[in-house]
Amino acid sequence: MPTAIITGASRGIGKATAKLFASAGWDLLLIARDNESLKSLSSDLVNLGRIIRYKSIDLSEPDNIEPGITELLSQGLTPQVLINNAGVAWTGELLSMSLNEWQWLFQMNLTSVFQVCAAVVPVMRSSGGIVINVSSHAARNTFPQWGSYCVSKAALASFTKSLAEEERKHSIRACTLTLGAVNSSLWDSQTVQGEFDRKAMLSVDEVAQTLLYLAEQPATQLVEDLTLMPAAGAF
Repeated sequence: MPTAIITGASRGIGKATAKLFASAGWDLLLIARDNESLKSLSSDLVNLGRIIRYKSIDLSEPDNIEPGITELLSQGLTPQVLINNAGVAWTGELLSMSLNEWQWLFQMNLTSVFQVCAAVVPVMRSSGGIVINVSSHAARNTFPQWGSYCVSKAALASFTKSLAEEERKHSIRACTLTLGAVNSSLWDSQTVQGEFDRKAMLSVDEVAQTLLYLAEQPATQLVEDLTLMPAAGAF
């Protein structure tokens, strides 16, 4: 059976994706900070007849990432798909952001992706696979109060293209899923301020379906970037 590794798996897009992949016959390696939520989700997915392994890793703590993933990968599953879904946002004037806040956001949205890829991709090289990095249309646009988020996602898009070029010789593909506004737990974060019509946003299930579509692309082709927007447009 194919195996996928998903970050940010305990809620929102990651949780919906884990449920859909398991229903579609995938075994899973799940990463999130909340161990109890991972445990509960894992129990539900095991009931679908899938092999599920999970590890609580706080991706905002760089020293935790490599040893945590090494332990997770030692549990008998080798992924063919890596979905870097975990991410955060911060709203406010760009230059009012403290250095600690800036470094936290970039650790979560960019550096942790680099670290996860550095730990997982070498394991994938023997059989090939695909890295799917969840990005945002903020990578290509700028919005007041969202400057740091826009910069982090633009950097993620460039990282993904660079990774794809370097890993092609190892039969590893890399792509981005570029999203418009999604009705997810991001909007409930204390670091995000904004009132929007969340019913008009993409649902996490719609995003999960798109991630499964990308994961199941044949190895002979690559959708370099897929942009999924709400019909209502940008918020």
